[in-house]
Amino acid sequence: MEADLPQLHDWLKRPHVRRWWGWEVADLEKTVAHYLPALRGEEPTDLYVLVIDGRDCGMLETYLAADYPEWEAIVQVGPGVAGVDILVGEEELTGHGLGPRVLEAFARERVAARSVVATVEEANRRSWRAFEKAGFRHVRDVEEEGKPHRLMRLDRAA
Repeated sequence: MEADLPQLHDWLKRPHVRRWWGWEVADLEKTVAHYLPALRGEEPTDLYVLVIDGRDCGMLETYLAADYPEWEAIVQVGPGVAGVDILVGEEELTGHGLGPRVLEAFARERVAARSVVATVEEANRRSWRAFEKAGFRHVRDVEEEGKPHRLMRLDRAA
């Protein structure tokens, strides 16, 4: 997936992604420095390219909350709970139900954890609605990076 980093960088620069993704992408080297450790297995995050009809169109990532103590302190979900993030990089694919379908399938079939959580910026109504449609429920509000977020959670069947 290292070869996919230029495409990821391009998606991160697009206004519909950049507005919500949470960090400024100055150049490709910064994107590579951020994601390459996970790709090399040096960080405990799994990265996936979202492919629809043979076309790369986004990214998903998952990780155990406990592996990131600063984030765990925000979400306070305990052991065995995974975080998930999604971005749809191709704007024309947003707003058609793709996000909820992908999130539901990914969380239920790919994430190896008893529960899956995400923090979604309160102002990003489209995103938190996508999580709700995927079966996640709003647990409580948290503050992340100085902004209000919804903590969304999906508990998997035992």
